[in-house]
Amino acid sequence: MEILIVIALVVGGIMLYSRQHQRRSELEQRQRELAQVKKVADEDVTRFGEELQRLDIEVAGHELDEPTRQDYQRALDCYEQSKESLAAVERSDQIQHVTEVLEDGRYAVACVQARRAGVALPQRRPPCFFNPAHGPSSRDVEWAPPGGQRREIPVCEADAERVEAGAEPDIRTVMNGPQRVPYWQGGPAYAPWAQGYFGGYAMSGLLPGVLIGSMLSGGWGYDDPGGYGDAGGADAGGDAGGGDAGGDGGFDGGGFDDGNTFGGFGGFDGGGFDGGF
Repeated sequence: MEILIVIALVVGGIMLYSRQHQRRSELEQRQRELAQVKKVADEDVTRFGEELQRLDIEVAGHELDEPTRQDYQRALDCYEQSKESLAAVERSDQIQHVTEVLEDGRYAVACVQARRAGVALPQRRPPCFFNPAHGPSSRDVEWAPPGGQRREIPVCEADAERVEAGAEPDIRTVMNGPQRVPYWQGGPAYAPWAQGYFGGYAMSGLLPGVLIGSMLSGGWGYDDPGGYGDAGGADAGGDAGGGDAGGDGGFDGGGFDDGNTFGGFGGFDGGGFDGGF
């Protein structure tokens, strides 16, 4: 009997240690992912600040009419809000709020530039797919990653010209382990970052089918006859949203189970965007 008690205590101790070790490992992994995605967001905030500095030089010494002044102030406010939001981030899913503000700020900058040039205000479109920091897309172009299918995606004018000339677009890369990869291969930790940029357009009809379909399916990369992705991709990041990030972007009821963000965002490279796109 005593032997059985000793064995039970040993087994129980091993199980307890195993659970504690697993929890520590998961916590460390979340902390590493948070550090990576915060760094990406910080780079975006810094870049937007540099854009505002250039805009300030452009408007310096010029009297701005009221609409232009309002757009300019909106851009400045967005910059301050993005810094404040980033400083308050404690979980990866909160990065969404930072990129939402940056997306709005860049549209405000585009409005200022249009008013200054005396042309019509730009249509409110999704950011450039290749790099959201390029600002609002100007049109859709057909493009395919190596080994993938051609699809229409929203891009900025500079990238549209590169694609049409057969050159490589300026793709936003992020760290995934020891290497830099296109952000759509970065894994589920980057899903809220992308959702902040693109989430507001999920129900607007302005996103091409490859993006809106992925969002409505609950993941970037899913199983469908057109080859948008595979179910494994959708499963890969089911918990990436950290719980409630999906609701903030207007996705509740739109196919995001339990508030998941782009659940299979990392699935783009697993038969999704890179493979079946």
